[in-house]
Amino acid sequence: MPDATFLSWPFFADSHRALARDLDDWCRKEIAPLAGQEDEDLDGACRELVRRLGEGGWLRRAVSEDGDRLDVRSLCLIRETLARHSGIADFAFALQGLGSGPLSLFGSEEQRRTWLPRVAAGQAIPAFALSEAEAGSDVAAMRSTARRDDKGDGWVLDGSKTWISNAGLADFYIIFCRVPEAGERGFGAFLVAADNPGLRIAERIDVLAPHPLGTLEFEECRVPAGALVGEPGKGLKVALATLDVFRPTVGAAALGFARRALDEALGHAVQRTAFGKPLAEHQLTQAKLADMACEVDASALLVYRAAWTRDAGAQRITREAAMAKLFATEAAQRVVDAAVQLLGGRGVVAGSPVERLYREVRALRIYEGTSEIQRLVIAGQILADPRGTHD
Repeated sequence: MPDATFLSWPFFADSHRALARDLDDWCRKEIAPLAGQEDEDLDGACRELVRRLGEGGWLRRAVSEDGDRLDVRSLCLIRETLARHSGIADFAFALQGLGSGPLSLFGSEEQRRTWLPRVAAGQAIPAFALSEAEAGSDVAAMRSTARRDDKGDGWVLDGSKTWISNAGLADFYIIFCRVPEAGERGFGAFLVAADNPGLRIAERIDVLAPHPLGTLEFEECRVPAGALVGEPGKGLKVALATLDVFRPTVGAAALGFARRALDEALGHAVQRTAFGKPLAEHQLTQAKLADMACEVDASALLVYRAAWTRDAGAQRITREAAMAKLFATEAAQRVVDAAVQLLGGRGVVAGSPVERLYREVRALRIYEGTSEIQRLVIAGQILADPRGTHD
């Protein structure tokens, strides 16, 4: 395991330290043999990773079957460790948590009982369907609607969602829609099974790094009354509270990418000779490595502060989560870029560790709230509450 001195920080209990070490050992045995499989069969690789994560017991950390609070420090440690080993493994774990997060936080007893044990076992794959073509950062601009079904006591959904992770792969979707009967700011979250005849996958979207992404379309999509997650008209609360919990984990994934990039750069600098001495003995190299190490530690401090704050009892960590996500993702981009620069030609060889990191890290500054939106969130929080108190 690379530098693990951060585990001695007071943010963690002994159980967290054991978790990180056990998962690192598990990844070497279970994840390493699958390296690169996603380039040939993306859906198959994701399903296999979900299965292995479920059998390994790791997905139990991503769901709350009984309504207890999720341990965000564990979520962050798992994402950081998985990302350091494999970007697609991190994705597989993250979406099991985010996709089912609305059920863990707001789901009815029946919803949790029906789906969460299967998610935890790696036997069902969820998806979180919030973004639309004209409603990405501006979530409130969504146009998809849900109306009462005049043929029964359920709901009828109409609209589309895009940039949806696990589209075409998921067994169920949490779809967010405007609910006109609840007023201008009324929204709802609905659990929709993948085999619902009113739901179809309109397209799959190819992106920079392998990632199952696509567009959903739903027309006269009928769901029962029990499909509503949370209260009618309170769907944005469901979405934002879910993101509040899982946003620090995006920073943790970025941290994992940055740690791997630093490790690769250190190994290269020690082994590579230039102008008659190891690259690591050149002052410019040392300065770059020092900057990278500072970025990594600063990111870790923000990520695990946010996670600890939530675990310590705060109901919302909007400010801390936004800071962690913003800084860690931006820093990871700089660290990975520095690693590519240090490795020179080796850094841009297709399929090499740092080249893959270079492609994988870029999306983290966009999804689950762009860096620009995080800055607005942070500014809004400090203007409204300069002391940073929590409810």
